[in-house]
Amino acid sequence: ITVVTWNVGTAMPPNDVTSLLHLNTGETNDADMIAIGLQEVNSKINKRLKDALFTDQWSELFMDVLSPFHFVLVSTVRMQGVILLVFAKYYHLPFLQDIQTDCTRTGLGGYWGNKGGVSVRLSIFGHMVCFLNCHLPAHLEKAEQRKEDFATILHMQQFEGRVASGILDHDLVFWFGDLNFRIESLDIRFVKYAIDSNILSQLWEKDQLNIAKSTWPVLSGFQEGPLNFPPTFKFDVGTNKYDSSAKKRKPAWTDRILWKIKSPSVGLGAGRRRPSRGILSVSQLCYCSHMEYTVSDHKPVAAIFAVQFASKADKAPVEIYVADEWSRPEQAVVRYKMAAGFHRSSWDWIGLYRVGFRHPKDYVSYVWARSDDGERCLEKQLSVSALQVMFSEEALPKGKGEYILGYYSNTSSSIAGVTEPFQISLPRSEEGSSPTDSSGSSSEEEDDSTLVLLAPKSRSPSPGKMKRHRSRSPSLAKFQGLILRPSSRDRGTSRSPSPQSRQGLPRDIPTIHLPQEEPGRHGAKAKEPGQAADSQEGSSFYQTVQEQGSTRRISAENPLARADPRNLGLLPALRLEMIDQAMGRRRESADQGYPCRRMSPTSPPGCSTSPKEGSSP
Repeated sequence: ITVVTWNVGTAMPPNDVTSLLHLNTGETNDADMIAIGLQEVNSKINKRLKDALFTDQWSELFMDVLSPFHFVLVSTVRMQGVILLVFAKYYHLPFLQDIQTDCTRTGLGGYWGNKGGVSVRLSIFGHMVCFLNCHLPAHLEKAEQRKEDFATILHMQQFEGRVASGILDHDLVFWFGDLNFRIESLDIRFVKYAIDSNILSQLWEKDQLNIAKSTWPVLSGFQEGPLNFPPTFKFDVGTNKYDSSAKKRKPAWTDRILWKIKSPSVGLGAGRRRPSRGILSVSQLCYCSHMEYTVSDHKPVAAIFAVQFASKADKAPVEIYVADEWSRPEQAVVRYKMAAGFHRSSWDWIGLYRVGFRHPKDYVSYVWARSDDGERCLEKQLSVSALQVMFSEEALPKGKGEYILGYYSNTSSSIAGVTEPFQISLPRSEEGSSPTDSSGSSSEEEDDSTLVLLAPKSRSPSPGKMKRHRSRSPSLAKFQGLILRPSSRDRGTSRSPSPQSRQGLPRDIPTIHLPQEEPGRHGAKAKEPGQAADSQEGSSFYQTVQEQGSTRRISAENPLARADPRNLGLLPALRLEMIDQAMGRRRESADQGYPCRRMSPTSPPGCSTSPKEGSSP
């Protein structure tokens, strides 16, 4: 595990951070995980607004640098200028579970987040580990304030679950950041002389953190390697020269990395004791600063640890089986098996990733994992050992490349299973057919229980943001009544159909009939959703389909009817009318109730209340 801390002083990221992360070192023991703690990232209001829409530049830099080395962003948390990022090799992702984050403000009496701590905690191969990045108060005389703030962070940060609810309840804690401890008593001239003469040991005993480790109970058990590198603060920006300004601040080791191993005998509370899992050992292989980075008045510090657990949970929650190569669309079959006790959700999905993907939402396409009630009954009756889904031809990338499949668990907000890299070799274009051709027809029968969507690469690693990315045109959801023909990428049936498919459209809503399309090269085999739908005596929903000059009605229970975009909620309807008409009809229908519905398979399982609150049938 590599841990990095850096107070970047609101600077822009440098062009290369390869040496800081100890990549391309040629060492046999490559890192499995990397935790990066940043402080004083530019958090002015205009910068924060931009970062709210797009990933901040520092996070983008580290993802860009680490993804070619097969590192994936596991979790990230930000509190104003304090950021923590945790990366891991992609093949470790299924064994990183129970991921949670927290943050504590201590600036301005707890109301401002310029100071405080952010944390990411997770289970690594069944062992609880916490990464804590802190920015504590500055200045020599604020040592007691630093102790109080650290104690506040430890007290305030609580995690869900019975196991390791507090930071110090974890099997292993990494504490790092700009801790702002200074060198006491010694004159600045002697400090600089000791640095220039490389007699740093004479400064150690006057370091406030070294003194506090032996006197503060809150720091009991925390360990740190020897400070064999020069103090990392304060430098003139752009140089390796200590502060030459009028203030002439004394050099100090403000940027530190410590760790603490929990004693196996520590109880969880009255009458409860956590079972011992054996001896956990941590060895620090490297502890150094990086003088080559001059964008800030702090130098970054890195440490590499070898962590050995006594036991290892080596069975992934979900095992995925796939062919070595997909050279034809019909080979895009995915079989998967879930371990006993795995809590799956109807919002779980399987993502197709390029080798070198940056975070779990950086997929090429995805398919919903099948989890409807009927399937569960069938699984129990037939004792099915593996479930199966299939990617549609439109969802598959064209050309040649290496890809990985990952099962994303909505419950744990993490990847619960991955495959080894496999090849996809599909022709880039086919004669007479194109995935984006609006007049073409699907060349393959689609799986009635699976909805396949193409999605652009997410630029944001935040799972919370991506969960609410429901529609390509979310603003259209306000307009009801325009019936649109779905594009080829939206064909297929939702495995979680919207309840609104049971509700007929009001008769007074005008519909726009689009011209009939010519059948594709497979003729009647490819079925297009109809152009208009009527209400049959206000009770059941029917769809009119034009097919080779004949007209036939299809029940809502038919897969073809369920494929209507209105049922999926992906292409909402549009109604244009005068304001007086709209208000009049709203008043007329004020007493009519409508059933709750889901806007789309990716919308939260919430329920709209009534037309008065903006809902629509």
